[in-house]
Amino acid sequence: MAQETLLVGCGKMGGAMLQGWIERGADPAAITIVEPMEEAAVQARAQFGVNAVGDVTELADDYNPEIVIFAVKPQGLDSIAPLYRRFAGAGTVFMSIAAGKPIRFFEQALGDAAAIVRCMPNTPAAVRRGITAACANGLVSDGQRALCQGLLEAVGEVVWVEDEGLIDPVTALSGSGPAYVFLMIECMAEAGVAAGLPADIAARLARATVAGSGELARQSDEPADQLRRNVTSPGGTTEAALGVLMEDKDGLQQLMTRALDAATRRSRELAG
Repeated sequence: MAQETLLVGCGKMGGAMLQGWIERGADPAAITIVEPMEEAAVQARAQFGVNAVGDVTELADDYNPEIVIFAVKPQGLDSIAPLYRRFAGAGTVFMSIAAGKPIRFFEQALGDAAAIVRCMPNTPAAVRRGITAACANGLVSDGQRALCQGLLEAVGEVVWVEDEGLIDPVTALSGSGPAYVFLMIECMAEAGVAAGLPADIAARLARATVAGSGELARQSDEPADQLRRNVTSPGGTTEAALGVLMEDKDGLQQLMTRALDAATRRSRELAG
């Protein structure tokens, strides 16, 4: 990655992306971060050797990045995004990982000439096991799309959707999804305690089972339903448990469908 890259915000997600870029051989001298928190800026300089400024006004007048990545909290973008309007239409693509901010928000903040990619990553990006869905406006070139793809792949898989409306169910499924998995770990551990296991052993068993099953699913070419059947012996313990989890009216599928519907509706509300 030799192109000039401007990262706005170096918190958990921005920091994970930055570390992923460096690990993949990016040139630190070509990366600049705008981070008002001095401690985070100092740490980024020391750890990665990148350039760091506290405010966009500190950037040189002739600075012209090929990509600007917004990795700040959504509520701060109303005042932050317009400050980067100077780069719009100069061969720069803007990529946002802020939840709830649609492409039209950035078009209004940055102007009609702005090439914009809206992304929805998830927190496993912190361990390079994330997945990000991305959607581009009509001004994003093939080369800019490839640039965004490469940067996002530093922290996991990438899928593209052409209909921005699909970002809301994406947010519900993969964006919020890690919380569902963590809740499953909690519930499995609590159920183990109820069955008589010591709490510490139940917690270890639940965490390792979910983590190991996820890795098995990642590495396997078989679909999830086949992997489930592989574990389920006729008349055995797994089948007995699945009989409860797969009940027609109150099973896990019905509960998950309702949960994702609620999250999708809330995502649409936040986007306005």
